[in-house]
Amino acid sequence: MARTADKVRSLIAEDSAFEDALSVVLSRAGHASPDEEATPDGGTQPHTVTWGDVSDDLTSGQWGRLIESGILRDADGSGFAVNDPEGVREALGDDAVETDDGDDDESSWSTYDKLAGLGALAFFPAYWFEPLRNTVGGAVDLFLAPLDAVLPFYAVVIVLSVLTGLYSTLLQANLMNTEKMSEVQAKMSDIQDRRKEAKERGDDAALERIQEEQMDAMGDQLGMFKEQFRPMVWIMLLTIPAFVWMYWMIGVRGGGATHIDAGEGTIVLPILGAMEWKEQVGGFVWIWLVWYFLCSTAFRLIIQKTLNIRTTPGS
Repeated sequence: MARTADKVRSLIAEDSAFEDALSVVLSRAGHASPDEEATPDGGTQPHTVTWGDVSDDLTSGQWGRLIESGILRDADGSGFAVNDPEGVREALGDDAVETDDGDDDESSWSTYDKLAGLGALAFFPAYWFEPLRNTVGGAVDLFLAPLDAVLPFYAVVIVLSVLTGLYSTLLQANLMNTEKMSEVQAKMSDIQDRRKEAKERGDDAALERIQEEQMDAMGDQLGMFKEQFRPMVWIMLLTIPAFVWMYWMIGVRGGGATHIDAGEGTIVLPILGAMEWKEQVGGFVWIWLVWYFLCSTAFRLIIQKTLNIRTTPGS
């Protein structure tokens, strides 16, 4: 009984719609209550049910999952019987069964998340329009000018890369549900494996059920993408102004004025040697961007390792 109840709870946790689906199957098979008389509904024997009896209330994917999980078993060609109906009823009546609905509420975008996204989009034009770039760059300079006054520009870029790496890691760790994302990935991997096995043995009926289940799982994948993008809007909201400030300081795009001290206009890099901040590597990447991303990538890895923070789904 306990094993059956665990299977039922697992299915309901995976998809809350299984609760109604199992109730329908119990009712059609004459197991709605322990005292219900054994009356053949869809099958030719008491306490059996066929796909035709539940097709209006269940998807083929749900029906297939009930069979694959062992909750339904073949009744010698007379339909399907419910394995351990008492265990199924126990699980359905258990208030402790958890579903993914609560997780969806927790991971859904709040009003602040949406406002952060709009704010990040509002900063994008500053990359291309010099008047807006001057406004944003000048505003950010009020906060970064004291730092720029005591450090050379290349060191200021290092400090910015450390700060962006720190808050990016913390935002991803706190706003992304990596456990849920891992579950979705594992579920999709399981579907792919079962589909491959069904295809190898030429089981068209199983392939159809798995295809239906795969379509249902697409909604979970969409939720995973939303989960990944949620911290990105906050990261962009904080990072874009810093990037615009670096654009403004160096004077790239549109021939803007340079705000870096005369003695800080170059940097010496391994292999590349001395290069000006406006020079490009390979003809398309500015040297200041190369320097920033080298620093940012290195410090981000160090921060994640030091704080033992995982920002990607685990296996």
